[in-house]
Amino acid sequence: MLINYFDDLEKGIVSSINDQGGKASPRKLYSLEIARLGKRLYSGSNKVAWCGVTAPFDLLHAMGLTSCFVEFIGAMLASTGMAGSIIEESDHAGYSSDACSYHRAIMGAAMKDLMPAPEILVGTTVPCSGGLAVIENLARHFDKPLFILHIPQGDSDSDVAYLASQMKDLTGFVTEHTGIALDRGRLKAVIEKTNEARGIVNEIFDLAKHCPSPANSKDLNNFLITMALFLGSDESVSLARAYREEFAQRLSENRSGVHDEKVRLLWIQNRIQFKNPLVDTLEKEYRAVIVSDELNSITWGPIDPDDPFEGLARRAISIPFNGVTQRRIDHLKQLARNYKIQGAINPCNWGCRQGTGTRGLVEAGLREVGVPVLNLEVDCVDERKFTEGQFRTRIEAFMEMIQTRPNPWQQH
Repeated sequence: MLINYFDDLEKGIVSSINDQGGKASPRKLYSLEIARLGKRLYSGSNKVAWCGVTAPFDLLHAMGLTSCFVEFIGAMLASTGMAGSIIEESDHAGYSSDACSYHRAIMGAAMKDLMPAPEILVGTTVPCSGGLAVIENLARHFDKPLFILHIPQGDSDSDVAYLASQMKDLTGFVTEHTGIALDRGRLKAVIEKTNEARGIVNEIFDLAKHCPSPANSKDLNNFLITMALFLGSDESVSLARAYREEFAQRLSENRSGVHDEKVRLLWIQNRIQFKNPLVDTLEKEYRAVIVSDELNSITWGPIDPDDPFEGLARRAISIPFNGVTQRRIDHLKQLARNYKIQGAINPCNWGCRQGTGTRGLVEAGLREVGVPVLNLEVDCVDERKFTEGQFRTRIEAFMEMIQTRPNPWQQH
């Protein structure tokens, strides 16, 4: 079923690009790579690794695996409108209804044979215990070998060395269960591509900081978390270049992502994955643009291609969701400063302890830099719980409040 979806998606995008004389927006190219990743996962001809969010996807790519974090499936099911019925499958099997709907959708998909069996699974203790639990359940469901990366919360030299050692062990685990040995020359080439893409993505985010921003609210939706799946490939570099060139061109032509930009917003954690009118409402009715997402931020340095394991470890440790909540709050405050944010939207995803459990702390932290937060009680995957009228009313009140407040960055 999903292989047909990804195949049709790829054909539709390619046809559209051909109709435009080979021209395509960066977002269309991004969607094309998503479709092609889906096809690789479901083709039956590739060795698949289902992973946690902070797995080293470029390392696995260097070893010939098609790897993907499992939450990708929850998001895809939501975008196709299938998530509700799939979640019911896991509910009927006894999974708790107050668990994260990404993970309930994943288990429902596995039980309905909508996920290909992997060669291996790679769990990670960050960003959440729910993500690790679903990987463990999938390992039992598919009866496949599981490797768990225990990611330290600190970033001391000993913490980094501990995780780097685990990542080296991971390569042995892959070889043991797939027969694929690590080619150090190929790994070096892959890491060089990772570094190149990383540098360009940093430039993209710097361009997006301009006032008004060249980005609209959809351009960078789910961008970096999905780009992680392409790191180490030629496609990651070409996609990053396309975004950089498009944003630079818009700036040179004095074109903003949203015409007559009035309000600059920060989106916290995950976007809502199913079709909904909230972004269009913000842009069309309030000239408000989401210029930054919490997950769209490079938090790690270049990785040494000749000895990459320490750099890979530092990258995994560096994500803001790792460690104490204050670390995450400090990161959000810095994004607010860098992008001159006037308001933040926090979709408190049903069942997400990070999204819902930290809402008060996040709200208080951003208040310290003059940025109000709209907490939306929403299930980012299950559209059956979405009530458009209620959300529209709350957004209207929030935007009216922002418009009556002084811009906290006007003097800068």
